[in-house]
Amino acid sequence: MSSKSTFPGRLGIQQRVIPSYRIEFFDLLAESCSGGLSIFAGDVRDDESIPTTGELRVAEYKKASNLHFQDIQSTYYFLWQSGFIEWLEDWDPEILIVEANPRYLSTFLAIRWMHKRGRSVIGWGLGAPVTTSQRIVAGSINGWFKNFLWKQLLNGLDALIAYSHKGAGEYKTQIDPEKQVFVAVNSVAGKPIGPPHNRSPQFTGSPIVLYVGRLQPRKNLDNLIRACSYIPDDLQPKLVIVGDGPERGILEELSNQVYPDTRFFGRRIGSELTEIFHMADLFVLPGTGGLAVQEAMSYALPVIVAEGDGTQEDLVSEDNGWLIPSDDELALFETLKFALSDPIRLRKMGQSSYKIVQDEVNIERMVEVFIEALDKTSKLGRT
Repeated sequence: MSSKSTFPGRLGIQQRVIPSYRIEFFDLLAESCSGGLSIFAGDVRDDESIPTTGELRVAEYKKASNLHFQDIQSTYYFLWQSGFIEWLEDWDPEILIVEANPRYLSTFLAIRWMHKRGRSVIGWGLGAPVTTSQRIVAGSINGWFKNFLWKQLLNGLDALIAYSHKGAGEYKTQIDPEKQVFVAVNSVAGKPIGPPHNRSPQFTGSPIVLYVGRLQPRKNLDNLIRACSYIPDDLQPKLVIVGDGPERGILEELSNQVYPDTRFFGRRIGSELTEIFHMADLFVLPGTGGLAVQEAMSYALPVIVAEGDGTQEDLVSEDNGWLIPSDDELALFETLKFALSDPIRLRKMGQSSYKIVQDEVNIERMVEVFIEALDKTSKLGRT
């Protein structure tokens, strides 16, 4: 598919919030929508560490009023976005893309609004977790209700875009076979320009192990700090942690106790972050989530990544890194020790990371998949 393909109509996208890492993708997608792109999204909660912005260069931004019910990590969390229908009436999109999350209750009204006008709605998300259909506790009203909402949402959508092939497989098990599922591997970095960053064949001093992301419990950074402390002295790295979040104080105290050769940089963006990526030798994501993996790969870094939502499997292979079990401190230690034992091998793996981002996994490719989904789904609109 040509990267110059465009969608001729108006596109609307619903998001809970607009993370800053999505700006480049949304603007690039907007350039491929000749009718324009408007995004409906609200503010992040005070207790979240998600850098957000409404400063889009090409796409339009309509602010939603996010009404949260329960804490976002709670089993009973739900969201209502006030002003959704008013935005649809004003923007009048030919196609709507929504987060495929059944907890966002206002989305169901938006789907009904679009279908009444013979227009299609595409869901975009991680996948449909097994818990929604196979692990419902008998007699659980909450479990039954979630399962009901998942079925209502997936049956109401005209197509789906999954973050990963694993997520696409989950969707396919729960929807009608004729519905299309597209895979746009989650990315935050574009195709690299120019040759990959050149690192010396051998380490210059102690190797540098890098983490970039939010500092929160599910990232398992305590495992990473302890794992570094177990590595033999001749291989011990400098551990660089970039980001901020509620766990920072706890992690700083832990590092002071067990691995003082840890440095916390706080949040870094732009050229400051680029400089840190350039000085690193290995990127590690010991917990769940983390779009920084794809960004690290664009800087020719090999990666160690914990298995999680399935997006990792589309990024990491034996050529460019290691997938390890989630929350397994011993596996993390053994993989770190093995990785740091051979700098020449690491450099070759970093080159493979760069090639994956250059050829397969980047925001330009994401845009191509979205335009393909829009083109095919727009011909399936209800009448």
